[in-house]
Amino acid sequence: MHTPSQTHTQDKTRTDDLRIRAVRPLLTPALLQEWLPTPEPAQALVEASRAEIARVLHGQDDRLLVVVGPCSIHDHEQALDYARRLKEQADALRDELLIVMRVYFEKPRTTVGWKGYINDPHLDGSFAINEGLERARALLLDVLEIGLPVGTEFLDLLSPQFISDLVSWGAIGARTTESQSHRQLASGLSCPIGFKNGTDGGVKVAADAIVAAQSEHAFMGMTKMGLAAIFETRGNQDCHLILRGGKQPNYSAADVEAACAVLRASGLREQVMVDCSHANSSKQHRRQLEVGADVAGQIAGGERRITGLMVESHLREGRQDIVPGQPLQPGVSVTDACISFEQTLPLLQQLAQAVRERRAQQPAEGDVD
Repeated sequence: MHTPSQTHTQDKTRTDDLRIRAVRPLLTPALLQEWLPTPEPAQALVEASRAEIARVLHGQDDRLLVVVGPCSIHDHEQALDYARRLKEQADALRDELLIVMRVYFEKPRTTVGWKGYINDPHLDGSFAINEGLERARALLLDVLEIGLPVGTEFLDLLSPQFISDLVSWGAIGARTTESQSHRQLASGLSCPIGFKNGTDGGVKVAADAIVAAQSEHAFMGMTKMGLAAIFETRGNQDCHLILRGGKQPNYSAADVEAACAVLRASGLREQVMVDCSHANSSKQHRRQLEVGADVAGQIAGGERRITGLMVESHLREGRQDIVPGQPLQPGVSVTDACISFEQTLPLLQQLAQAVRERRAQQPAEGDVD
């Protein structure tokens, strides 16, 4: 034991923060929510849409959950333009489809690249994260005001404190499905959560994630006031599997059957959502239409275990690179290539018709329509 005469100030700069270039202040979730509070109609929409999604997931509503929208958000007004158009379709097809707008702010990167609207809202490497959080929350409020529920991917472990109260459905991506931290996060989130299969196509890792997220957990996190705390969760019973392909696509009837067998072996509900993009489309955006048509055929044929679909769609088709000093084409994705809104319309109609045809058939015993 050291005596007072032996005590000295330790030079921690020799071992701590050696690779940190700067530390900047982060606004608190509570402050952002005070600046941008949730109006009562928006809160009611979030509550109602979460309940509707949960009913679909639990087999109490036979509509198809469709999460559709841009691969990533990079422009506020273009996102609202898309939302207004999508709202018309959501209303017209509401008897068959439960449409949620895809509003993704965080982009996982295989190596490096633009990490999304929250991380770099100016798309120039300035990393104005506080402004990005404010812009993200403002956009969610605007989309909710239009009347559309929103879905997003939860990638960063702190950002949900700033925006998750406005989110009706969330995803955990293929790169993070195996992450213990994200499984713990999902166990405490208030909305339904979809876990994607692994990047190699493995479904077991997602089934394990669902089991984990349904359980109670205790972990360290940040409160709305920006303080470190220990969170104890109740577990999330509204989790499900998303098939997004891997080394090869996995949306066929045989793939759905194989995935459901894995879920059954884990004691989970046999239900899947199909992601038309990513490995299922072999990174060819127009192939999403082929994937959607195949899934629609399965649904029309009576397949009730497919409860949802994901589509990457923007105002205009394709993608573009962010080039300094060069203006961006309006309505075109800056991350993964998307189909256009015009190409999206017949796909939504096709899916709605498939649900009608499935309804026309004799329900399987135990199903609740």
